[in-house]
Amino acid sequence: MMDDETRENWTLVRTPPGTEWSGRTRYAAAMFFFQKGEMNVEVLEVYRICSRLDGEDPLDVLRRWKIGAEWVERVRRSGT
Repeated sequence: MMDDETRENWTLVRTPPGTEWSGRTRYAAAMFFFQKGEMNVEVLEVYRICSRLDGEDPLDVLRRWKIGAEWVERVRRSGT
């Protein structure tokens, strides 16, 4: 069973690109998962880089850079 804080951070990490402050929102949620040991430092770094780029989807960057495949799949599954 997922607790409320984790559920909320799943929602935040999936914030769609393009909305003002969405990059920072996704990064804050990514930090939550990193601190729980559920995300590696490479993936967190992509979220950090994208944090000031509201229109950039970190999942697209991860796919382009061919890193974090496990995280990308986990996010994909969490949205279903």
